[in-house]
Amino acid sequence: MTRQNRVAPPGRWRAVDGIVLLDKPQGLTSTQALQRVRRHLQAEKAGHAGTLDPMATGMLPLCFGQATKACGTLLGRRKAYRATVRLGVATDTGDAEGQPVAEVDVPVFDADRLEQALAALRGERLQVPPMYSALKRDGRPLYELARQGIEVEREARPITIKSLVVTGQGDRTIDIEVVCSKGTYVRVLADEIAAGLGTRAHLLALRRRWVEPFEAAAMATLAEIEATPMAEAAHAPWLAAVDTAFPDLPVLALNAGQTLRLCQGRTLARPAGLPSAAHYRAYDPAGRFLGLVEPGAAGLLQVQRLFVPGAGTNGIGPKT
Repeated sequence: MTRQNRVAPPGRWRAVDGIVLLDKPQGLTSTQALQRVRRHLQAEKAGHAGTLDPMATGMLPLCFGQATKACGTLLGRRKAYRATVRLGVATDTGDAEGQPVAEVDVPVFDADRLEQALAALRGERLQVPPMYSALKRDGRPLYELARQGIEVEREARPITIKSLVVTGQGDRTIDIEVVCSKGTYVRVLADEIAAGLGTRAHLLALRRRWVEPFEAAAMATLAEIEATPMAEAAHAPWLAAVDTAFPDLPVLALNAGQTLRLCQGRTLARPAGLPSAAHYRAYDPAGRFLGLVEPGAAGLLQVQRLFVPGAGTNGIGPKT
């Protein structure tokens, strides 16, 4: 889920562009974590890409300024999690913060039986979202209905489980690592694994390891961020450039005239030798990231989305 915050008291906020890969601590909602960092940066515009439950920890991409335009892209990317599944007890929320709703026996199973249960869940399939989720029904989040004891039918949604492996086992617990598509609920996955073993389950712990394309990127803690003096925060190493959200796209280097045309929303002639791609990262002569460009009609290139202030179709170039 993406949340953006634009309204602020005059003179308090400032323009800050970039992405923070926050290591969200346990106990905070994603919005609370976003607001902590936003206030420290005094960023006038902010959003987060991919909600983490309060119980969960790990990578939460926070987007500021022009980077909020990339939130939707990051939401659609793959994510990796590490989780501990508690077998034999189901809760109303699907995690350790909920109330037990069922306690059942855990049948004896071996490694082969466990692998069969996991194998049935890998690949492309459908998953029914939980009632305790931010999905909405008639404008109301499902979790509000769930807290009132109301359960409504949810439509199964397509997901992809690219990888699902066991990393450890304890007394009625299983440690797993999963790489999955957007829309995957690991809380539901835990109960699906248990169902394959003939029992029920809930999550004891959940940590998001990465969000694509930041598989190898370092995360910053709230303590690290808030320890950075506010005057230095906009240039801190943990505030990544906007274009880090698009590392795999080919680069399109523009001259001054092409930069002006692009920022006016006009088409460009396709340069000779440009590799074939669905999108390109466009940069001005100074190496500043301008936005995304895509192939258009008659061999031309057209704006897909601009990431610079003051750009548009009003006949002006980017402000400096």
